[in-house]
Amino acid sequence: MTELRTPSPNGRNGLVINKKKSYGQLDTPGPPTWAGAQERSAKVNGYGNHKEGFFGKHFRSLSSSLPRFTTSEKDFSEKEKLGRGRSGGWGDKAKDVFSMVARQGWKLRLLFAVVAALITIVSLFKLTPLQRIYRRTSWLGGGSKFVVVLGANQGGGVMEWKGPREWAIERDSVRNKKAYAKRWGYELEIVDMATKKRYAHEWRESWEKVDTLKKLMRKYPHAEWFWWLDLNTYIMEPSMSLQSHIFNNLPSTTYRDIRAYNPLNVQHPLTSPYLDATTRSPTGDNQANSINMILPQDCGGFNLGSFFVRRSAWTDRILDIWWDPVHYEQRHMQWEHKEQDAFEYLYDSQPWIRPHVAFIPQRKINSFPPGACGDGGNETIHYSEKERDFVVSMAGCEWGRDCWGEMYHYRELSNRLNRSRWEKFKDWVGERMKKREEKKEEEEK
Repeated sequence: MTELRTPSPNGRNGLVINKKKSYGQLDTPGPPTWAGAQERSAKVNGYGNHKEGFFGKHFRSLSSSLPRFTTSEKDFSEKEKLGRGRSGGWGDKAKDVFSMVARQGWKLRLLFAVVAALITIVSLFKLTPLQRIYRRTSWLGGGSKFVVVLGANQGGGVMEWKGPREWAIERDSVRNKKAYAKRWGYELEIVDMATKKRYAHEWRESWEKVDTLKKLMRKYPHAEWFWWLDLNTYIMEPSMSLQSHIFNNLPSTTYRDIRAYNPLNVQHPLTSPYLDATTRSPTGDNQANSINMILPQDCGGFNLGSFFVRRSAWTDRILDIWWDPVHYEQRHMQWEHKEQDAFEYLYDSQPWIRPHVAFIPQRKINSFPPGACGDGGNETIHYSEKERDFVVSMAGCEWGRDCWGEMYHYRELSNRLNRSRWEKFKDWVGERMKKREEKKEEEEK
């Protein structure tokens, strides 16, 4: 490298002026090299000089290795290009559509997987026993804690000959209880109530409801509640479980003070000074876990056509006393309703029974049709379609009423009230078409 020196007035050397270096020339003497050109190109592109360090080099190499994406083969970097902003024809549009579908493909696959999983779960619960297993499990549905007991084959053709109507009633009642127990995972026990000489005394035959409950408590050692139903009952709302209807909130669905509805005029509470405070209390100890029996009352008193008993030491004791021969031998001529009248007598005369008995409004588990306890004007007793009562009982229908007609009426009513949306839509279409045909026939006349 040569230097030019300008003359100075004082005789000293002047400023030193460097000659302009040619492109690609390094700071060392010699001709321009390729390395120098690369260095200057890096400076122009903003990458810095070769002394930027280890991380700078690697970040630069990493960024230069990343792929570049373009949505079209055309280059729109220059504004003067004629293709800028213009459509590339149907071929390019198809490519754009396919590329968009490819980008959204993972979302479609995820949506498909979610829908398939939901369909699989619903199918497993509806078409397989998985639903019943789930509802039976004690720590999930709790259905295994309940046993539905249905007294069937009443009389068994011995007391009177059973005709087609009687068999039809039994068939519909049994089918109704089977479907309900299967739906909610309950145990179902259909008891043959045929009249047979099984006991030493002939009057004990009609009292076997008590003996049956004792046997079932031994048969189902893990069950907690036993629900007795007479044959002429029908569950009107099968979509309602016992847990949601009664047992999830037992203190509010039952009452212990019989004075709230007391057709028997039972003296309550007891006032004897020899009794403890819980027995003298009109509501016992007010604890739900001390309720061991739940029953309704109709216009004549206690009604055992539909009632609950709970497994407990108290229940074992009351069943033993209830089944005592003294009652059915000494009082069978006085007690028209047999074991029902016997329990009314025990409740009235035995103070230790009252703190563990709870009453439930009759329409909760045992509504009556018109004709039972009046002609249908009692709002606390008779069935209400508007309020969708849970169970209806055709009690006393054999005394002057049509048992099969009532059973058929309430079976069809239950089917209509519990239709699916699709069934309701089909019925609506059918009714519209029927009305149109009737109107057309009237116009033709």
